[in-house]
Amino acid sequence: MKKSVIILAFALGLTAMNAQTEANSSNNYNKWSIEFAGGVNKPQKPFSEGYFTSTPSPWVGDLGVRYMFNNKFGLKADFGYNSFTDKSNSLNFDSKYYRVDLQAVANLGRIMNFETWTNTIGLLGHAGFGYAQLRNDSYRGADEMGNFIAGVTGQIRLSNRIALTGDFSTIFNASQDHSFDGAYLPENRGYSGLIFNGTVGLNIYLGKNAKHADWTVISQDVDLTAYDNKIADLENQIKNIPQKQVIVEKPIQNNVANDKDVVKDLINDKYYSVYFDFNKATPIENSTAAIDVVLTYLRKNPSASVDIIGYADQVGKAEYNEKLSNARAENVKKILTQAGISSSRLNVVPAGADTSIEKNSDEARRLARRVTFKIK
Repeated sequence: MKKSVIILAFALGLTAMNAQTEANSSNNYNKWSIEFAGGVNKPQKPFSEGYFTSTPSPWVGDLGVRYMFNNKFGLKADFGYNSFTDKSNSLNFDSKYYRVDLQAVANLGRIMNFETWTNTIGLLGHAGFGYAQLRNDSYRGADEMGNFIAGVTGQIRLSNRIALTGDFSTIFNASQDHSFDGAYLPENRGYSGLIFNGTVGLNIYLGKNAKHADWTVISQDVDLTAYDNKIADLENQIKNIPQKQVIVEKPIQNNVANDKDVVKDLINDKYYSVYFDFNKATPIENSTAAIDVVLTYLRKNPSASVDIIGYADQVGKAEYNEKLSNARAENVKKILTQAGISSSRLNVVPAGADTSIEKNSDEARRLARRVTFKIK
């Protein structure tokens, strides 16, 4: 009896450690990407009287390289080109604008937990400073200036390697000595230049891992307090078991009965659960040990039956979560029937979303995606 409980306690601790390892495996992700895009612009000011561009006006080109420190924050260096030309009823001009910027990047999709409702839409914010030149045939050389750029980039993930992007950025130029049409502006200081850019492009993700930081959800360390308390309870049971039991009649049968009761209580108290990845109905490899415990108990107790209770997290619609929880429970039932347990002893209970677990915590949602058992 004592040996059996010790084994169960060890198995429980091992299951918890495996769950933690599975959670932290999401830290393996790619950090580098190449970004290129093209689109339209609208130089807002400064302009001389009678000069203006179309709204919007072609063309914009942008090429960048980005590195993410983690799945929320990073840096990118990018080169941009703008062409400013006159509208049909404007005075003629043709200017070129070149810039190089270093920008901080924030993955707003991860910061705002987009993963709770989508796995394909993302949002980046970016801002930084750089150097720019404005060139026009009306004057020699280039008007050199500093700039500040800020914008937002929407993302649609096409694959683990490519994402479609749409960006809107605002550029402020400091110490711009010429208007966008080429006229000289004496004593023009401060951030007097203003440009709006809109582009569509691609992110190309680099690296050997499956996902890029843009789409990686990093779980926090698993809180094992509940598991520690359960193991402590088992240890107390061990201490309370006499080293030698004086039993007058049928000692073997009583020992077996006590052992069965302990296992049944552990199963019914959800010490053993089968876990699933997001939107999946196939058990993760590290949690199939729980099925082995239930299978062993049912084989030793041919008169026992079990409720197989499926759960989903709270992401998605209730109807879909009901179907997903049912599919998870049905797959566990299939494993047990293939192992020789009669289907008449196995009752599937689709419980839908587990509303008792925190919806906004990624780790809590990971624990909600499970199947539990109730021995009857």
